[in-house]
Amino acid sequence: MQPSIASTMIPISPDGSADVPADVLIVEDDPIIAIDFEDRLLGFGVKRVRTAGSVAQALAAIEARAPDFALLDVELGREKSFAVADRLAAAQIPFVFVTGYGAEVRIAPEFKMRPRLQKPCPSDALEAALRMRGA
Repeated sequence: MQPSIASTMIPISPDGSADVPADVLIVEDDPIIAIDFEDRLLGFGVKRVRTAGSVAQALAAIEARAPDFALLDVELGREKSFAVADRLAAAQIPFVFVTGYGAEVRIAPEFKMRPRLQKPCPSDALEAALRMRGA
């Protein structure tokens, strides 16, 4: 069973609003989808959004500066984003998989319990994932 985005809550800040990560990495090979995610994340209060269209670009971006959170498209052309997920998990950086495929997408066994967003994802689901840090 796929974990629910709403299964874990993060602390509320003193002003009553949930904090959003300052720096988010989007790993998405479709530039239009990446721009859509970027616009919405900035609208939620994220200060910096970086995008990578391949595993190599994502790994380089993480090496240059670790993000606070990441959105990972599972299918990146002919490659899958599991090497990026491995790097993020090793660094204890929260992330959520996003996919245009339903249950038929094959998630590596070590990541089966990670939250997943279905593309196109509604803004409220994206914001919930962001605020809960994919926990």
